[in-house]
Amino acid sequence: MLAVLLSSFVLAFHNVTVRVLFSEHLVVGLFLLGGYVKPDLQNSFLLMFMRMLLVVPLMASLAFKLYPSAGKEFRDLFRRESFDVLIQALGCGVLMFVYIASLYVGIGLIPTSIAMTLFFTYPVFTTLLAWRFFGDRPTLFRWLVMGIILGGSILTLPPFASISSSDTMTTGIAASFISGIVYAFYNVTAQKCLARLHPVPFTWISFACTLLLSGICLLFWQPPSTQMNWTPLWIGSIFSGVVSFLGHTLNNLGIRMIGATKASIIGASSPALTAIVAWATISETLNLIQILGIGVVTLGMALLSGEGFVHRAS
Repeated sequence: MLAVLLSSFVLAFHNVTVRVLFSEHLVVGLFLLGGYVKPDLQNSFLLMFMRMLLVVPLMASLAFKLYPSAGKEFRDLFRRESFDVLIQALGCGVLMFVYIASLYVGIGLIPTSIAMTLFFTYPVFTTLLAWRFFGDRPTLFRWLVMGIILGGSILTLPPFASISSSDTMTTGIAASFISGIVYAFYNVTAQKCLARLHPVPFTWISFACTLLLSGICLLFWQPPSTQMNWTPLWIGSIFSGVVSFLGHTLNNLGIRMIGATKASIIGASSPALTAIVAWATISETLNLIQILGIGVVTLGMALLSGEGFVHRAS
């Protein structure tokens, strides 16, 4: 439980780091940092590429320790009978690339905690997609919880007047929602793929695809290097990569020790932890209604993750 909680806490620092790279903030009340790149798709590709340059080799070095058969299973993917699994794994890599790029834009344009809360509406879309593709019809309990999550996400939105008068706010909200929707497609595709492929090589393929696709995008859409301060960008990207790798490793360790269901319930604290870390490090503040909305989404995530416990208790 502590490992999963630490995972959510560490990943909150990754989200705040991305926010600082995109917009200037007074960090821990002492250092004026950030605003090194504009929060757009072009620079999202750049930050993804720089982050994955570290994460992909780290994951590759750890893969064989976590799962000694990773190399053999990866080679088996290129056999004719496993070609459909390879296509699914590569498809998940493309979806990961899209949802991370969208989320980076969202984090860059609106407060980190709001972007993450809107992203965490993905269980609603995952449930609907599972119904469509797997015939897993939502129960009344799931419909109620999905309503709670959507209601909480609406509470986190700024007033309508400020949204309609700001293209930046509108784009950030839309990008965060789109990221959650794409992540739902990623989850559904991953569920099918992981029935035949171990999580370790699957995760590495997803990250490697993100590295490759972001690199290809940069070849055709290069940022203006003369206007960039590369030193803090590399420092931020290395820190982001390290905490991201540490967060995923801790989460996988927690899942192995307590199971996916309990880990998901604890992981539902991510929006709230992100809000706390953003407030403590870069003084991002929310109004009372937005804080309530984050709490409602967190509660809905925990209820949806713990549906099995609820049914057994009743």
